[in-house]
Amino acid sequence: MLLKAGISTLVLSLGMTFANMSSSVADSSPQHQAAAKTSQEFVQQLGRTMKAEMKSNGPVVAIKVCSEMSPKMAGDISRQKGWKVTRVGTRVRNPMLATPDAWEQKVLAQFQARANSGESFQNMAYSEWVDEPNGKHFRFMKAIGVKPGCLTCHGSQSDIPEAVKSILRERYPHDQATDYKVGDLRGAVSIKQPSNKM
Repeated sequence: MLLKAGISTLVLSLGMTFANMSSSVADSSPQHQAAAKTSQEFVQQLGRTMKAEMKSNGPVVAIKVCSEMSPKMAGDISRQKGWKVTRVGTRVRNPMLATPDAWEQKVLAQFQARANSGESFQNMAYSEWVDEPNGKHFRFMKAIGVKPGCLTCHGSQSDIPEAVKSILRERYPHDQATDYKVGDLRGAVSIKQPSNKM
């Protein structure tokens, strides 16, 4: 209980800090629309690749879609556009790639509050301009919810096949990205654009 209270206080504090440093961007703005389109294309490409790999080779081999192919896809988009495109998680499997920064943590907390109020993850997104030490950036996040197919690698111990558990233990000794249920907030696509790349 004390831990939850501490996290709530931290989230509130971060929110107040960033409120003084940023300005919201309307969903209809060109920047928001471009980021939303890019995140949708990324998620769709990732989903198609995952389904194809699961169908052809099963869940053990399909782990490489998230561990290898997803970072490559994000890196390719980032290089093409001059933006930073990543996926961040509410519970992290790979701390080097998916740990949210302070702004991303704030937005994930907002997404959870919006979901608790009944909003669907389907169109849940947020963007704003943020002043940072290295300049002004446009930041965007699109929520990712847990779907039934995610449980093979991210569900409870009873959901995850033993062969998958084994490879996850081997690749990710500090894995925290399990025990999700369908409809949970899994994380988000996060996009960061320097103002000179608009």
